[in-house]
Amino acid sequence: MKLKIPSICIIFVMLLLTVSCQPNPRIDQQVSVTINHDNQTSQVTLNSGATVLDALEEAGITLGALDKVNPAVMVDVAEGMIINVIRVREEFEIEEQYIEFQRQTVRNESLPEGQTLLIQPGINGARQVTYRRLFENDIEVSKTEFKVITLKEAQPEIVMVGVQTPFTSISIPGTLAYLTAGNAWIIEGATANRRPIVTTGDLDGRIFELSPDAEWLLFTRKTPDSSEENINSLWVVNVKDKQPTPISLFVNNVIHHGEWVPGTTTRSFTYSTVEPRTTAPGWQANNDFNIMSISAEGAITRRQQIIEPNSGGIYGWWGTDFTWSPDSTEIAYARPDGIGLVDFQEGATSPLLDIPPLQTRGDWAWVPNISWSEDHAIIYTTNHVAGNGITSVEASPFFDLIAIPVDTGQPIAIVEGTGMFAYPVLSPSNQGGRYQIAYLQAAYPEQSESSSYALYLADRDGSNRTKVFPIDTSAGLEPQEISWMFSETDANINGIAFIYKGNLWIYNTLANQSQQITGDETITKIDWN
Repeated sequence: MKLKIPSICIIFVMLLLTVSCQPNPRIDQQVSVTINHDNQTSQVTLNSGATVLDALEEAGITLGALDKVNPAVMVDVAEGMIINVIRVREEFEIEEQYIEFQRQTVRNESLPEGQTLLIQPGINGARQVTYRRLFENDIEVSKTEFKVITLKEAQPEIVMVGVQTPFTSISIPGTLAYLTAGNAWIIEGATANRRPIVTTGDLDGRIFELSPDAEWLLFTRKTPDSSEENINSLWVVNVKDKQPTPISLFVNNVIHHGEWVPGTTTRSFTYSTVEPRTTAPGWQANNDFNIMSISAEGAITRRQQIIEPNSGGIYGWWGTDFTWSPDSTEIAYARPDGIGLVDFQEGATSPLLDIPPLQTRGDWAWVPNISWSEDHAIIYTTNHVAGNGITSVEASPFFDLIAIPVDTGQPIAIVEGTGMFAYPVLSPSNQGGRYQIAYLQAAYPEQSESSSYALYLADRDGSNRTKVFPIDTSAGLEPQEISWMFSETDANINGIAFIYKGNLWIYNTLANQSQQITGDETITKIDWN
């Protein structure tokens, strides 16, 4: 009987025979390598298939974090291979260097032609530079800057050079202060009579206010080398002194409000503060309200907080502004969501008008500007209003000039579609208690954030509106607070001061004529009392 062997068994047997016929592998084959390290040479023998790292371990060589090996540690060794270990170390060297100050020349018509005035001395800055030095086998192979810290910013030297003014001098009442190139100047009597008051070159223009008697200037200065701790500081200077000397008030971070109490002889002013932040806009408002008084020599005689720090309503992080009535009997506040009055005795606020806060879609908030009637009965301001087809009033681009009777709080439309930066200002009192309104009108009211503006005059009820500057097709004004002043002794002097293309202009309301006063294009702020 024949036996049938399955084919799978036959295959298995053949595989066994094939394997048994192969020669045995040599598992004990060894290779010898040389290692150059630490100014010496080591020989090691390893089994084939070992790596460079195995060779180093066999030789008892430990690698540092920066050390290099050639060939790389994961490469298989081969007979006769030479392995080089490069010892790498780093050193850090600190060096202080000075930063040379720059020299700047500013042309100014306030000085006689050819005369120079050092308005800011140059001061070298300092920085700390840390170098990283890299050594391979104790030989320096590189030196690079690792870190640079500015210890002190350099302060540029600023020299003002007088140039001839091409503009005719005109008489003006009172004192007109202006901010140019970070310095404060005043004009008295005539526009040719100009002199510097503060020449530190660091006025930031946040606060720039003449006292009611035009004897003192309240202003803020940028705080050097302390931007994370303090944004600016509050100062005063007596503009009547022959050698005016700025006096620190030891108050920091004043952004929105700093104003003299009008009609008083106590040399008192109010202010509010913020807390610096590293995020935009650079501060968190305290929405507080404080009063301070100074002596005839500028010494602080009184300091009192009327309103404690508070949230400040919607968009309160931006801040609240305050405005005194001309007779100093009332204080109004303005913030992104409304306008109201301050109870000075109680330190409390009461709203007059709720305003839909504007969605700026940026790191800023819109706050309406306030102007009082002389009898403190009416507040003129700008209102954010809804428009046709606008589903959200907060997103509306429409703004109207309004009047708010303080006794009723009911807004009265004066001029529609002025734009958000109308900045209304009332004329000084006239016979019979009649007055006019000067305001800015946006060229493109629905784009008033970026639009240029024109200067308009109107009666107090908004009638008889007249464009007074520019009267042609010239570019318009940038948004700004304007100043209105008249002479109590000369009925022919009644003017509105404003800034156009960085220059001071005065519009004579009686002659219906505008005149350019300066031409160096550096003026950023004005006040007239």
